Formats: sequence, structure tokens, C-alpha cells
Amino acid sequence: MRVVVLGAGIIGTSTAWHLLQRGHEVLLVDRQPDAALETSFANAAQISVSYCEPWANRQAPWKALKWMFDAQAPLLWRPQWDRAQWRWLWQFLGQCHDAAFERNVAQLVALGRYSHATLHEMVASTGIEYQRSQRGIAHVYSDARAFDEAAAAAELMRRHGVQRQVIGRDELLRIEPALQAYAAHIVGGTYTPTDEHGDARVFTQALARHCAQQGAQLLFQHEVERLEVAGGAVQRVQLRCRQTGQVRALQADAYVVACGSYSAPLLASVGVRVPIYPGKGYSATLALRDPARAPQVSLIDDARKIALSRLGDQLRVAGTIELGGFDLRLDTPVAQARCHMLLQRVEELFPGVADTRPPQQGGQPNFWCGLRPATPTNVPLIGRLPLQRLWINAGHGTLGWTHGAGSGRALAELISGERPALAFRFLGYDDAPRDAAAEAKASCVA
Repeated sequence: MRVVVLGAGIIGTSTAWHLLQRGHEVLLVDRQPDAALETSFANAAQISVSYCEPWANRQAPWKALKWMFDAQAPLLWRPQWDRAQWRWLWQFLGQCHDAAFERNVAQLVALGRYSHATLHEMVASTGIEYQRSQRGIAHVYSDARAFDEAAAAAELMRRHGVQRQVIGRDELLRIEPALQAYAAHIVGGTYTPTDEHGDARVFTQALARHCAQQGAQLLFQHEVERLEVAGGAVQRVQLRCRQTGQVRALQADAYVVACGSYSAPLLASVGVRVPIYPGKGYSATLALRDPARAPQVSLIDDARKIALSRLGDQLRVAGTIELGGFDLRLDTPVAQARCHMLLQRVEELFPGVADTRPPQQGGQPNFWCGLRPATPTNVPLIGRLPLQRLWINAGHGTLGWTHGAGSGRALAELISGERPALAFRFLGYDDAPRDAAAEAKASCVA
């Protein structure tokens, strides 16, 4: 078939690659001059199957209220005059109970394990290098109560086949000696040796080049102007070249929307409503001043809910969620406070290891923010939509890099008439029992 994939982040590019492997003709479209220049650009770098947990849980509403007036809070809700935000919030609150949490975890871990295995196959077949490290991920706790609760989280992951281990401080320091300067504050941790990290942007851009070598047409710097619908089916997609202004229409047998947070407004323009809302995340990429004392294991700092990953001679620190619409500014007081928190926390954990000086003091931190496309369940939307020829692969929240390879493969299998070998409820399949993803399907209204 001829398939148009809209969006060249890790999700769309992976989808394009797996479609090509099944013999389809693929056109990969993105408004940027290269792949992975938006949400996949500078994320936390973690492939974290052991951390496939939804934001919605029993404690989430109270934490969100408590954090509303803290500009550095892990989850910051900024109320907007936006019906989509309030609709999303209402659906999110409906997931904040134990039964929904367990159900959503099962979906997320199933996709995470499938995706991790798929990534291994892709790396083996392509030889892509992306500063990959297979040293695992350690979760660091400095609060005794939070560490006590970590045992239940680790047990939940083990029930789903992920070997997340609870470890004491001494064992954590043995796994990652770079934490020694912060040792007095550490009460314990968890560790998953099978997790890994690497640069999502580097991988995705290399994968896009492999797609081109396999015959895909890469239409970068092309804006999606509209989907044209007639007779209950998408007939064509109209694009505009950002360089020349030239308009062109593409016709295909299938159209895949993989535009991250922007999937929702695009689909709304043709009467399809999907429960995806942007969660603004931040990162800072810092030069290492003392590489010998820098961490080798990717880390999650529980106190600040941030992730830290070494990428060669740099340290990437990323985290926080800000629910405030499609705002990508880095110069607002809230954005500056969140960026400052990232620098401050790196210095607390690893004093003197990275260049944490702000620009006004001569430092050169590479700050970035991206819009994480979140569903209320955190379970992504993968499958077919009510309009014929229209498919979706979006809503991956903070787990786009973790779930990217498998999400692309799964959708390519569905488009090819196959059924992916994992316990996941794909959109548009009536034989699937109702659960989190099926509820999301019900909210997609044509």
C-alpha cells in the first residue's frame, strides 16, 4: 500500500521504518528540516520499561492541588480557558483509582517490553549508534516514606515481568559510585539492569536516513494544511512547503497521524476528538567538567521526579510536567524557575561534575522544552480511527522513547492486516475487551 505518515518524531519514523519492512510505499512528512526536532529532540534519553507507570493514581489529585502554586513542582497544572484542558482533566481524575492504575500499568508495561525487544532488533539490523548505554536505570530515594512505597512499585513491575530490584544505599553506591557526594541523603533505591538509555534524536534521525535508503520519500519542511474527507474516508492530505509556499496534495491508501500533541487539533478539524493534551517537559544538556566523577548509570531522582543520563561528554537532565496548553516559551518566570531547578538539582547530586552555571554567569546550558502528548490513562492511542484510511499513533506522554520502536511496529502490523503479539487494546478492534485504551477509543467521536 501507499502510506502517508504525518510526523517524523520517534513514533512516526519508527512507523515508517516498519511499514517499509513490510513492503509498503511510505511518504514521511514533517514541518521541521529533519526528523526528531520537536518532542523527540532532547528528552530524558531513558528506555525505562521499569518506569512504565501512569501519572494517574490515587494520590495524584491531592499532589496536583498541593503543587499548583509551586513553579518548580514535578507536576504543575496551569488552568487555561481551554475546554480541551478541562475535558482532559476530568477524564484524568476518572483514572485516579487503584483498579485503573493496575489496568493502565499492564498496558504500558506490555507495550514497553514489546518495544524494547523491537528496539534491539532494529539496532541489530541497522547498526545505528546513538550513545547507547545498557547499564540499567537506578531510582534514587532520599525520603524514607517514598522508599518504603518503592517496594510495592517494584513488586508490581515484577508481576509484569520486569526485574526492578529494591536495593539499599550501599548497593546503590556500588552500582553508581558517582552518587557518593550525595550519599548522606540517600535512604535506598531500586535498580533495573535491563533498562538502558541513549540519544533519541540521534537514533531517530539515523533511522529516517535508513528509511530514505529503503525507498521512503522524506517530505521535510512541509506543513499539514488539512485532511480532506469525503464519503466517510480521508481522500487526501494537503501540504504546504515552508520554503517555497507551494501547495501539494497527497493521496494514499492509509494516512497515519503521528503528530504528538498536535494530533488532537489536526483530528478535531475532521470531527475526530482524541483525548490527548500537551504536557510541557523541560531538559538541560550540560557539558561535563569532571567526566571521571560523572554518572554512568541512568538515574531517576525521586525527590524532584527528574531523570539524568550521561550522553558522551554531556549530562542530560530532564523532567517535570506542566499542563498549560501549547506554550513552548522558555523565557517565562515559570519556565525559568523550572530550568533553574534542573541546574540546582544537578549541582546538589553531583557537585562540580557538570557546568551548571547559568548563562548570565558564563555557563552554556542547553535548555529545551517539548510538549509530551498525554492521554488521561497515559496509554497511547494506536490503531484505526472512525474515518476510513485514517490511523493514529500518538499519546505516548513521557514514554515516547521507551514505546517508540514497538508502537511503530505494532501499527505497521495492524495496517498490514496482522495482529501484534502483545496484550494491548488497539483502537478500532471490536474483539478487544474494554479497558483503558478501549475507553479512549470510546472518546474518539467522529
